[in-house]
Amino acid sequence: MKILLDHTVREGALARLRYIYEEFPNVYVNFSGGKDSCVLMELAIEVAREIGRLPVNVMFIDQECEWQVVIDFCRRTAQRDDVNFIWLQCPVDLFNASSTDEPWLHAWEIGRDEDWVRPRESYSIHENVFDEYRLEPLFEAHMRHHHPNEKCCRLAGVRVEESPARKMGLTVYPTYKHITWGAKKDVKRGHYVFHPLYDWSYTDIWKAIHEGGWDYCHLYDREYQYGIPVIDMRVSNVNHETALRNLFFMQEFEPKTWNRITQRLAGLHAVAQLRSRFIAAPKELPVMFSSWQEYRDHLLENLITDPKIRGTMRKQFASNDRNFSEVIHHKLWRQHIACILSNDYHGTKLNTFVAANGKYLKGGKFKGGMFQGGKLIKEKANG
Repeated sequence: MKILLDHTVREGALARLRYIYEEFPNVYVNFSGGKDSCVLMELAIEVAREIGRLPVNVMFIDQECEWQVVIDFCRRTAQRDDVNFIWLQCPVDLFNASSTDEPWLHAWEIGRDEDWVRPRESYSIHENVFDEYRLEPLFEAHMRHHHPNEKCCRLAGVRVEESPARKMGLTVYPTYKHITWGAKKDVKRGHYVFHPLYDWSYTDIWKAIHEGGWDYCHLYDREYQYGIPVIDMRVSNVNHETALRNLFFMQEFEPKTWNRITQRLAGLHAVAQLRSRFIAAPKELPVMFSSWQEYRDHLLENLITDPKIRGTMRKQFASNDRNFSEVIHHKLWRQHIACILSNDYHGTKLNTFVAANGKYLKGGKFKGGMFQGGKLIKEKANG
């Protein structure tokens, strides 16, 4: 249920940011080059200017297979006097949703400089001193490294409009004092992540950008001109499971980037050629299979070559089969197939499906929390 308040979402976000800056001596804005992180950064700058906390710490973890237009936007942002731009171009392991044979992109891999999509920036952080090589944990490792005994938080541009799972996760359980719109990361150290824009719509985002006259990534302009639906617009690294559709038009938008990334990473060229057939379940069950479940299990055994990833997905699917009513199984199995075809072993798409169909869970409706391995869990913090 939505509760309408007597202030705008912009006023609400600014009030949240003021509170965060009062509570935390160390604040970082996660930056991806996307519209949401752009707005979050500008609002944080507005609040920091009010209270004398400029420049704002803005952190960008470069995943190497990025659009050049995103990198250009980052370079412009890094030159701003009101921003302390922390650009990480250090080795990090990223899941490659475009290939089951090469499921990982080892971005900025040492010794493979000639294979990189582009050279690193001279002023970026090149060495991974954080003892962590996965993307999300790298954010937390950065906080532990620089603020081991201080309260610290990072801000991310997550909005509940984009996902039913996010809506439940950010409106139910308290994270810090009265705040639900965040997550605990390390309670003993006082480390958290907050989402001040959680109740914004994409229309609020674009209204703020244009009314503020703010700079933004102009890939959105190209996507709009190309007729890309708003829900499918992405500026993230192109090997991510939610961004594979970008490959359908990258060769036309940025041919040089296209040539470099298809040489760098297996599977990207095939995705672009096969288009939606690569990442979506077929509309009709192939005639050689008696059920979607049988087809799912066949694909799992024959397409997912990494035993560890195959085992993780098998457990996740089995848990879903047990916990969901048989009424929804045919749709559930097709969702599993889509996860296999897009190599989404993290369950990003599956979590959204599960949250949206919580009424079919055996034993009651979905009441909040996050999903892991197909099961509903409450988020736990370190310590």
